[in-house]
Amino acid sequence: MKRLFAPAAILLAALSSLCPAKPMNVVLLYADDWRHDTLGAAGNPIVLTPELDALAREGVRFTENCVTTAICGVSRASLFTGQWMSRHGNVSFKPFKTPWEETYPGILRDQGYYVGHVGKWHNGKHPTDKFDFGRFYHGRHWIDMPDGSKVHVTKRNENDALEFLTERPKDQPFCLTLAFFATHAEDHNPKQFLPQPESMKLYEDLTIPVPINATEESWQNLPDFFNEKNEGRNRWHWRFDTPEKFQSMMKNYYRLATEVDTVCGLVLKELEKQGVLDETLVIFTTDNGYYHAEHGLADKWYPHQESIRVPLIIRDPRMPEEKRGTTNNDFTLNVDLAPTILAATDSHIPETMQGQDIAPLYLAETKPEWRTEFFYEHATLQKASFIPASEALVRKDFKYFYWPEQKVEQLFDLRTDPHEENDLINSAEHAEKLAEMRSQFAKLKAAAR
Repeated sequence: MKRLFAPAAILLAALSSLCPAKPMNVVLLYADDWRHDTLGAAGNPIVLTPELDALAREGVRFTENCVTTAICGVSRASLFTGQWMSRHGNVSFKPFKTPWEETYPGILRDQGYYVGHVGKWHNGKHPTDKFDFGRFYHGRHWIDMPDGSKVHVTKRNENDALEFLTERPKDQPFCLTLAFFATHAEDHNPKQFLPQPESMKLYEDLTIPVPINATEESWQNLPDFFNEKNEGRNRWHWRFDTPEKFQSMMKNYYRLATEVDTVCGLVLKELEKQGVLDETLVIFTTDNGYYHAEHGLADKWYPHQESIRVPLIIRDPRMPEEKRGTTNNDFTLNVDLAPTILAATDSHIPETMQGQDIAPLYLAETKPEWRTEFFYEHATLQKASFIPASEALVRKDFKYFYWPEQKVEQLFDLRTDPHEENDLINSAEHAEKLAEMRSQFAKLKAAAR
């Protein structure tokens, strides 16, 4: 029998070697203002994220994933281009300067992918002509529809994402970026976070723990130029300046997170229903972290851990079984996602991209050489008293801050001071460390351009 079927087996093997592998699909689940520990899988004892927890069990969760600039528009530009702000040129919410044909959606569409974007854009005018399926909206939790009804922004994200998946051409590979507006606040609404009515029963009988560094002393530990004119402090007053307000805001923030989690689960179930889940690279991440009153601040922008660390979960069909459900603590960055997507789809990675393909961290038999530090940057918004520029050299053991307008430096030992409260800039004991980090900071800053 073996001899009888051997020629057929040889023929099939030869034919399969001639047939190209089916192109990998891509689904990027991209939430907003959601920091690294807003996940059950990350040990958060309050927030309910069962779908993302399940995704983490099927993939790899990166525990030290960070953004190179912690603000919506710039981080999204870095996502698409694989570049630091210094190179793509968007310092706020304007169009990035990188050519579209050097972004991952542009490259994938050029090679025959059906490419969609659903939700928040925040990089200038919506580029409807650049996508096969483009639905762009953000800024409000309840959206007015043409028929006079209102729909919650996360529900609209769900509807549009499922429409993309069900109506897409079945003879093309696809790439969907699902860019949620949640958990971003509705900035000028006094309620700030407006979840759907059916979510209000969640968390109502719980008490949200107050962070250990959400104290007046933590606020006073910031550099002297931080005052009540600072927008982070202003938004702290909107959300967190009384215990009652803190509880109300955080519960509604977590309700928005659970709603996003539910939609992520529905998208994954649709991929499974269509039989393409195991042909699809699925990534969950977010645009920046978020202060939950730490340092007496709200929102993001600055180089503290709460602001720059974000979740990253990757479910890759190529992933060996023993890697599924594991964690990785290497420094991965938002600029890595574009080259990771392009490498997984056998696409050309432009030389202008500054990130690295993450996949070798879970596919290679031996661990590849990987970064142990990175440069962080954020431009001034409006004026220095509102949101000052900030830069940093980030390592796991030490972090060096530089505030360029004020020419103020800070140094933190994260091993003994993980909440970044004890500035060592004038410590004689750390003078050698400071000099070395200043030098390396300058090198990485130059390389980011």
